[in-house]
Amino acid sequence: MIRNITITGTRAVGTNDSDGLNSLFNDYLAPFATAHFYIGGAAGIDTAALDWLADNTSAPLTIVVPSTIADQPESASSAIVSWHARNRLTKVIELTAPALDTSAYHARNRYMVDRSEFVIGFPRGTSQTSGTWYTLNYASDQGKPRLVVPV
Repeated sequence: MIRNITITGTRAVGTNDSDGLNSLFNDYLAPFATAHFYIGGAAGIDTAALDWLADNTSAPLTIVVPSTIADQPESASSAIVSWHARNRLTKVIELTAPALDTSAYHARNRYMVDRSEFVIGFPRGTSQTSGTWYTLNYASDQGKPRLVVPV
């Protein structure tokens, strides 16, 4: 049986973080490589996880954006378009929120968690006000298991 897993994480990662992220993904995503992953279409962990999963696994990948792909940061939209052109994405879901605000990102995160049995979060810090912690706490409220991997 294939599992559905949501990936959530900080946007605060830089190009210098790639080796460390690859190591974390090898340790914490590779064991689930046969799952179906829901990934937000933001910069940071979302894009890094998308690139790693697309390059290193044959897992089905669904990208969910709060509005449209064109509304995402350039690094994120370029990655989505590139992997989609290579037929590496199972699905791209644009939720068409009228504005990119906190409520739109929370709706996107709930959409992914509601369709998953497990959530893997890559937060930076412990601030419960971040979108990553919002998503992890929402999964907890739904009784879903979470794996928290600090970056």
